Amino acid sequence: MVKKIIIAIVAVVLLIGLGVGGYLYWNNLKKSESAPEANTIEKASEVADKITEEATKGTLPSIQTNPLENKPDVNPASQANPIKDIKTNPFD
Repeated sequence: MVKKIIIAIVAVVLLIGLGVGGYLYWNNLKKSESAPEANTIEKASEVADKITEEATKGTLPSIQTNPLENKPDVNPASQANPIKDIKTNPFD
């Protein structure tokens, strides 16, 4: 009877040990698989930037410039308004 209890306790301890060991192995395996993906995404971003620079070779303007910043005033209404300089209301 005592022998059966000892065997049962040893079996339970082994099962718990195997469960913890398996969980740690699986967790470590999962972390090692996710690390190369982060590096791969960063490398892909760098490669995409290089490809874009090579493809455009300076033909595109930079994003920070505004081509209409110094546009001429071609609105005819702002030049043809005769009442623009009146400072008093004639209907008072």
